[in-house]
Amino acid sequence: MADVVLFHHLQGLTDGVRALAGQLRAGGHTVHTPDLFDGERPATIDDGVALTKRIGAEVLDERADRAVADLPVGLVYAGVSWGAARAQRLAQTRPGARGALLYESCLPITGEWALGPWPDGVPVQIHGMDKDPFFALEGDIDAARELVEIVGSDLATLFVYPGDQHLFTDSSLPSYDADATALVVQRSRDFLDRVG
Repeated sequence: MADVVLFHHLQGLTDGVRALAGQLRAGGHTVHTPDLFDGERPATIDDGVALTKRIGAEVLDERADRAVADLPVGLVYAGVSWGAARAQRLAQTRPGARGALLYESCLPITGEWALGPWPDGVPVQIHGMDKDPFFALEGDIDAARELVEIVGSDLATLFVYPGDQHLFTDSSLPSYDADATALVVQRSRDFLDRVG
């Protein structure tokens, strides 16, 4: 079974993020859910952005690094939205990654904002909605398509769901989409079974 670290989104380690982790655990996998906001749960995405600016990117990266420092090297890095960027950075820069699950976000692997190339042999799944104002309309979906094209469909898969919600996998928020999340969980567990 896979060992997974799941990073939360800009509204913190919500009950919905914990529930998503629980659904992955139900497949027999170990899922760690670090709280990079030390218990704070911003009420909105904008409040979360303000909190990350107050804490600072360097401190948040250090917190993410500390969260995985004592975990096995062969992790699957997962994250929701803002947390997916933390997961992607670690999947691309920390040796030994077994895979990555990127929910509702994807950073480019070429160009100005890239972290560098995707590591050889590391599988990845990306999930997002086709009209999500962040994922679909701010370039993440294009970055995801490029990642699949460069890495190859044997290792990289993009799943796009109909809808315009961001944070649709969080059952504690109004944006939650139960049907889409059920598919995300099923596909994620199949992925974890393969890499575990």
